[in-house]
Amino acid sequence: MTKMMNLSRETVSLLLLALLSSTLLLCSGDSTTVEDESPPTVCIIGSGIGGSSVAHFLRNYSASTALSRSRILMFERHERVGGRMRTVTVSGDTFEAGGSILHPKNYHARDFVERFNLTVRSPTAVEECSAVGIWDGKRFVFKTFGSSIPFADKIVSWLNDVYMFVRYGFSLLRMSNFIENMIDNFLKYYESLDSRPVFDSVEGMLKWSGLYNLTKVTLQEKLSDAQLSPLLVNELVTVITRINYGQSVLISGLAGAVSLAGSGGGLWSVEGGNWQMAAKLINHSDVTLHLNEQIESVSHLGDYYELKSAKGNSFKCDVTVVSTPLDEVDIQFSPAISIPKRELQHTHATFVRGLLNPEYFGMKSVSDVPALVGTLEDPLIPFSCISILRKYSATDMTYKMFTRQPASDSLLDELFSARTETVRIDWGAYPKYHAPEVFAPFILDDHHLYYVNAFENAASTMEISAVAGENMARLIVSRFRTKESSSSSSPSSDTRSCSSGLHSDM
Repeated sequence: MTKMMNLSRETVSLLLLALLSSTLLLCSGDSTTVEDESPPTVCIIGSGIGGSSVAHFLRNYSASTALSRSRILMFERHERVGGRMRTVTVSGDTFEAGGSILHPKNYHARDFVERFNLTVRSPTAVEECSAVGIWDGKRFVFKTFGSSIPFADKIVSWLNDVYMFVRYGFSLLRMSNFIENMIDNFLKYYESLDSRPVFDSVEGMLKWSGLYNLTKVTLQEKLSDAQLSPLLVNELVTVITRINYGQSVLISGLAGAVSLAGSGGGLWSVEGGNWQMAAKLINHSDVTLHLNEQIESVSHLGDYYELKSAKGNSFKCDVTVVSTPLDEVDIQFSPAISIPKRELQHTHATFVRGLLNPEYFGMKSVSDVPALVGTLEDPLIPFSCISILRKYSATDMTYKMFTRQPASDSLLDELFSARTETVRIDWGAYPKYHAPEVFAPFILDDHHLYYVNAFENAASTMEISAVAGENMARLIVSRFRTKESSSSSSPSSDTRSCSSGLHSDM
């Protein structure tokens, strides 16, 4: 009897062992485990602040998914990273040529600077106290006071505030409230992940923050509703939109509000160039960077994308993120994608070392010309703005000029009495804004083809690209989690008994 009981126990043990082995096989599959599978490859086209932010936030948010072990490949058609963040050298000095200024409440940019020990460059007291003039093509209709004495900056600033109030009245306060309301809504994009959804469309992202309606009307209409005086809109607001977006007050309301926010106090940049933010994000995100690698085609081939470059190289990708404006690049998609037609506003930045011609502005001395000359909306005025970047002496300075068309030598010879060096840069800088705005999708197909720059039709700044990139990273992770959950719960899956319970929300 004892012998039979021992035999029964041995039999039961063997049966339990067999059952356990069978269960493990069900959970692990017949061949390879998840850990043994090759990690997914994420391909990012474009190395600007948008694409580099996607890479950064993917590394931060993908810890519990297969994406945590992903390979990230980044393709840049130029020989440098940074996209539309770029510096230019004039006579040995370096100046911002692309995205130039950051707002004090640009919290992603602030985090990048602190995280990577970059240095913040704030305007000097003299720079902030430089005179501003509004040029109508024949005369200065308005000029503020300037000062070259640092300790007098507060007095001069106060005088300018009074002077502007006399001209524009309470409309200045209404404009400030309009800007602050927009900023307050924008700050919702920094809320915690628990309280902030993952957005799969630009429209949804804008509606959630309360910014969508601003894209449906022009800035001029919105400011009229806010009871701003036509004088303020036609002068000061017009100068700001021409400087920041190269466009008039007929741009859409959100882009206009963002432009106005970029004219306030506390603006800053990164010492040595804003492009360093993208470079640091890329370097610290374990990215394989391909410079001078222009992608010509993206084809979806069942389980993956094939990217082909102008060099004849081919890359296999599980996820493809387009982080460059598709408006002026020739990338062939198969199957074809559908996005609204959009034009880019080109800003021609011309850097001149020399001396401005005071006679062009009806002045006797160059010291009488304001350090920043803004212009009204008039097709006969050949430039949007001219500003002093650096003053070496009373007769030797470096200037930056924005125009909508290339600045010809004849125009420069009219504007400057002397030129020792001239550098021209043509930027496809931002979309041409029209109300009501129409948006491209974030997800370009039914799989994993994404478009960060769809958000640019709302407004375009370095920080906005980072905000869009952060949401894009969350969207990719969210959809991967949904895919993993679906695979784990599928009736035909070998891993159906080992569902991880992952959710599509972050």
